This record gives sequence, structure tokens and C-alpha cells, in this order.
Amino acid sequence: MSAAVDASPLLIRGGLLLDGSGRPGRVGDVLVVGDRIVEVGRRLDGTGARTIDAAGLAVAPGFIDMHAHSDLAVLDDPLNLPAVTQGVTTQVVGQDGLSYAPASEHTLGVLREQLAGWNGPRGPEAGWADVAGYLAEVDRRGTATNVAYLVPHGTVRLDVIGADDRPATPAELTAMRAQVVRGMRDGAFGLSAGLSYAPGMFADTAELVALCEVVAACGGYFAPHQRSYGAGALEGYAEMIEIARRSGCALHLTHATMNFAVNHGRAGELLALIDAALADGVNITLDSYPYLAGSTTLSALLPGWAAAGGPDATLRRLQDRADRARIVHELDVAGSDGAHGVPVDWSTVEVSGVRDPALSNRVGRTIADLAAEEGRPPAELALDLLVADRLGTGILQHVGDEDNVRTVMRHPRHTGGSDGLLVGDKPHPRAWGTFPRYLGRYVREEGILTLEDAIVHLSSRPAARLGLADRGRIAPGMVADLVLFDPDAVIDRATFAEPRRQAAGIPWVLVAGVPVVAEGHRTEAAPGRALRSASCAPS
Repeated sequence: MSAAVDASPLLIRGGLLLDGSGRPGRVGDVLVVGDRIVEVGRRLDGTGARTIDAAGLAVAPGFIDMHAHSDLAVLDDPLNLPAVTQGVTTQVVGQDGLSYAPASEHTLGVLREQLAGWNGPRGPEAGWADVAGYLAEVDRRGTATNVAYLVPHGTVRLDVIGADDRPATPAELTAMRAQVVRGMRDGAFGLSAGLSYAPGMFADTAELVALCEVVAACGGYFAPHQRSYGAGALEGYAEMIEIARRSGCALHLTHATMNFAVNHGRAGELLALIDAALADGVNITLDSYPYLAGSTTLSALLPGWAAAGGPDATLRRLQDRADRARIVHELDVAGSDGAHGVPVDWSTVEVSGVRDPALSNRVGRTIADLAAEEGRPPAELALDLLVADRLGTGILQHVGDEDNVRTVMRHPRHTGGSDGLLVGDKPHPRAWGTFPRYLGRYVREEGILTLEDAIVHLSSRPAARLGLADRGRIAPGMVADLVLFDPDAVIDRATFAEPRRQAAGIPWVLVAGVPVVAEGHRTEAAPGRALRSASCAPS
């Protein structure tokens, strides 16, 4: 996908400028030359410039999705509609400890199977031996948004140790540290972890501290999906803070929330934990999405021991009578570590997508409903579905709490992250609606945040976390990543029934000064690029 880019100056005239500072918006103009903002003010001289009439629109820095799962979409889908149509100009990928670089050929085969429910059954035709290779591929193909990458801890562990449930040896830890350093030198911004997913869940605190020490030395940050968002949520968050404290590494808590009935109304306890650590000098930010349902794979609910050894070993256990009985007990009675220590309420688990099209009649139905229809125990049906679909089943989990969602988004270290999975017949609507939902529902309709403060949450604060000194603000010299939206009309339109509906009220989105959305329609432009952190460049 390519198109000629008009290099003449561009004047955005008469919009409400929300510059990312948090100061009250003011009406003014923005002059863009090339990929940079060159002037901001009232009644700028637009002689010879193309003009966008922004009267009645807000003009803000482009939104930064701090938790995206577009690792393959940015390569394979040049339109990238879910991101750009909601005003996102930069996506941070490599999340939850699992992605495709750095990966050997063997590791890639395991990842294709394990990530089928996240990124589709095909996976990449070839992997990337290092982060540099992935970032180069982003630049070679061209994409709509900018892309920042995190080194995925689970992928590194899989590459060095395999899928075994055991501690790393000293030699293996040295090898993992070397891979993380190389990834940071290649341009990664930090280290992600998925500690309720195999094999990341097999790492102990000491291993994570050791890896975060090298991330800290490179000026990066640690972005963990921690061990539990259910029965052990506060303990899990406390462990992540302790890792940051002991390693000296900045911490970004991804999809920071408190889920399941056991945690309803308890977000204040999480924020008190964070505030105490901030007061003690720990550098913490967090992100969240403004929805109650979560989204993952059905296989993620399995206990960790059942996931040890990789997907083929898991499938064998699901078909072994004794192992299967043990799994069912942990899912239904004890609460498996994969299910956050809470016995699964199958009425909250909805199938969002399947690998095998023959199973598509399961999509949009809860496990409990399907089991009742067939007169079977829900856990048994779920395990049979995993076997039939080769672990590729995606799910929604309706386990959130509105009070927790609102409390978390008010925190002054909060940022936005969609956690959007793009595959499946009925994926979570957050992939298409997170950012306009913040602006429409929680700013305009409910007043949870002011408009100016919301823009800080969605642009300048995430830019600061990433160390992007020339993005996230509207000021001369900044890169012209910009979104123009109607504050009175912006709203998410994606629903659980129709999850791929484009948001309303966002007529213009610019990446590096180039419109990728113009008058509400996607253009042919693909001006995005791979961003590279320079904090750990080789000496």
C-alpha cells in the first residue's frame, strides 16, 4: 500500500488545541512542514499551504496505545483500521511476554501454536532471530502507525530454556540477560512479561530481577502482565513493585485492574500500593482499557503444570484421563493459577474466535450455555473444545468491575492501552473502541476525566514513559502525529455483538504530518515506522 505524499506545508486552522500539557485548550492554528510542527498560534500565515478547517474540532497529539497486540497486523494489514480510526499513531507491541522476536526456528514453531488465539492460526512464515530484524521488517513493509517493541520475556525463556517448568540455571540466566541486552541495543524500549502464561509463569522473582537489572542499565522499563488479577492480585502487584525496587528498573503495570468478584471495589487498595511505592522513589506508570470484560485464550485458564512442555504436551494431558480429572478439579474447585486462583464461572467465559472454522457455531456463546445445551459439565466441554481446536480458541471473560475501572483511570500515572486482540469472529471491541470510549463515555458523558487531562493520559504521559522526547505534545519541533476529533460527537461504536465498527467523531489522523484518516476515511498512506530506543546503543 503506497501513495504519493504531498510535501507542501499543511495548516490546521482554528481547532481547539489540546497540546498534551494538561493546560486548558485554546483555539489556534498548527503549521506542519514535512513531518514536523513548525509553528503554533493564532491566525498563522497559511500562504501556499494546504488547509484543514478544524473549527469545532479538538486537535491533540496522536494517541499512544501502550498495550497493543498488533505485532503481525502492522506487517500484514497496511490499512490498520482498528488503530488509526480511533486516533492511535503509535502502538507498543511485544506484549505479555510473548511475540516473535528474538526467536529461533524451533521457538517460532511453538509460538505459532501458542499464539494462534492472539494473532491467528497462520503466524509469521518466518521468524526474526533478533529484534533488529523485526523492526527492519516493519520499515521495509511500511505501516500506518509507528511501532515500538518490547523484548518478550517468555519468548526469550522459551528460546534459552524451552517450555520446562523449572528455574533457570546460572548459565541460562546469563544467556537470557544477553538476549535482553541485545534486544535493547536493537531498539526495544523495555521488557514485557506474561506471568500467568507459560513459560513466563515458570520464572521466579530472582530471574525477573536479574533481567530487569539489564533493562534498567539500558534505560528501559518493565511491563509485566503479573501473576494474578484475581485471588492473588495484590500479592502479584506487590511482587512487580519489589522487582522494580530491587532492580532499579522503571515499572509499567499493563492492563492494571482488579478482576473477579473477590476484587470488586478494591482498586483503591491497588492504588494505595502504587502510591506508597511512588513515594519511596519507585518509578511506576500503568495502563488500562475502559471495559469490564477481559480477553485471552481458553488455554490460558489451564493450570501451569498442564502447559509445561509446550502445546503438544498440553494436548496430550487434556486427553489423559488422570491429568484431565486433575485439570477439571483445579478449574472448577481449587482455582488454577492460569485462571487467577479463582474457580472458573463458565457463565462468564464467552467464545470469541476459533482456529477451526468447523467450530464457528461456538462463537458468541458462553461455555455454560453450550454445556447446558449438550447436557455436559462445562469444564469437560471446554477441554474438548481445546482439543478439537488445537488450543486456538479465543475467549472473552466478563469478570470486571465498573468501580475499579473508573478508579484506576483517575490515577495521575495512568495511560491508555487497548490490549486489543484482532482475530476471531467476535473479538473484544476494545481493539476498535478504547480511545474514543475514554473521550466519549468517560470524559464527555460521565466527567471522570477532564478533556485536557484525558489527552495527557493518552498522549504525552505514554510518550514520556517511552522516552519519546519529540512526540506527545503540540509544539514547534515535535513530530506531527496528530488526531482531530469532535469533542461533542466522539464515541466508540464497536460492541460485543459488532466488534469491528469504526468509532464516530474522529475525521482526521496524521502520522508524521501525513493524513492516514481524512474526513473520516482511510487514505492510502503508510507513513508509520519502527521507533527505536537510543538509550542502550552499543558503545
